[in-house]
Amino acid sequence: MIAYHFPPLAGSSGIQRTLRFVQHLPALGWQPIVLSADPRAYEQTSNDLMSDVPAGTVVNRAFALDTARHLNIKGRYLGWMARPDRWISWRFDAIRQGMQLIREHQPDVIWSTYPIATAHVIAQALHRKTGIPWVADFRDPMAQDGYPADPVTWRSYQRIEEEALTQASCSVFTTPGAARIYQERYPAAAAKVRVLENGYDEESFSTGHAKEPAPSVQAPGRPLVLLHSGIVYPSERDPTQLFEALSRLKAKATLKNGDILIRFRASVHDDLLTALANQYGVSEFIETAPSVPYRQALAEMLAVDALLVMQASNCNAQIPAKIYEYLRAGRPIIGLTDPVGDTAGVLRAAGLNSIARLDSADEIEALLPAFLEAVRNGAATLPTAAAVRQASRKGRSEALVQLLDGLSASA
Repeated sequence: MIAYHFPPLAGSSGIQRTLRFVQHLPALGWQPIVLSADPRAYEQTSNDLMSDVPAGTVVNRAFALDTARHLNIKGRYLGWMARPDRWISWRFDAIRQGMQLIREHQPDVIWSTYPIATAHVIAQALHRKTGIPWVADFRDPMAQDGYPADPVTWRSYQRIEEEALTQASCSVFTTPGAARIYQERYPAAAAKVRVLENGYDEESFSTGHAKEPAPSVQAPGRPLVLLHSGIVYPSERDPTQLFEALSRLKAKATLKNGDILIRFRASVHDDLLTALANQYGVSEFIETAPSVPYRQALAEMLAVDALLVMQASNCNAQIPAKIYEYLRAGRPIIGLTDPVGDTAGVLRAAGLNSIARLDSADEIEALLPAFLEAVRNGAATLPTAAAVRQASRKGRSEALVQLLDGLSASA
């Protein structure tokens, strides 16, 4: 399993996908061997998830640098040193160590996971050298309209995804929309495209800080707490129209100081949120908060009054990984997203219909008061039990095993 996102990396929900597969696969008959990056390559580290890696798991960490932090001169670096991404230096030692692991353990399948494109570069080299079946886990689309913005980087993304779709035994995506995009883009490889959604880890909710929530009825004298947990991308999760809607509701006295507090936990872009709050005169409704260890983040989801999802229409084929943890938390959820996108589809499948377009202040202004009133009165709709059960990481691991078993049998 070739994965940049692996403990002790901190600050990304993307770490959960590989980590939970590593946890659940042994009980399902598969033993994972992990090839990751040296922790020096990570911008943030934390040991809070290291104990979740099963004892005895082989984890090799290949030499890697972050071009932006380690190879810059006065804050600048040459573009080719960061294509397809800032961790391209990882490929050299990773291919060497990968071959050593293959000789020692003779694995049945090579599995690599985006969003660090270099992982697919490493896997493609190992697959070419050995002929071992390769599963390219894309999660989300790579080369998109306008992303990456740099044309040379875009072409490198396009080349990597084409090699993966044509050479890998199977390409995996986390949403139906992303799978459709690639089936249409590479019709000859359409039969090799699979969907394997993200999920939540039940064990993490059942231990440590995470406890079941109290009934969702607002206590007198305190604001309703609406939580957005995770990164606020300036484009993909642009909250500008939310702040505009809050400003309108404040001007009409529909919302007053002390009615609501929207907490942005680990947004990465606190400056943007603070600037918008000041611009629209709604600072009393907004709180920015730093990142916390994973299980504390889950405990917070369980404790707040409601949860906020933001996903713009330019990400209709993507679903925030955090949404599955939201479902498990069992709190009311408001979705600011395109109603025809995959994120809205997940919410509706769980029985949740409090949805407004993220780029429409009008829709948010219309939706928010009714949603808050339902939460305040304990009448808000909660995710269905069936949807919660289906989203567990254990269930996702069982689906991965079916895929791996098929590849192993046909090799």
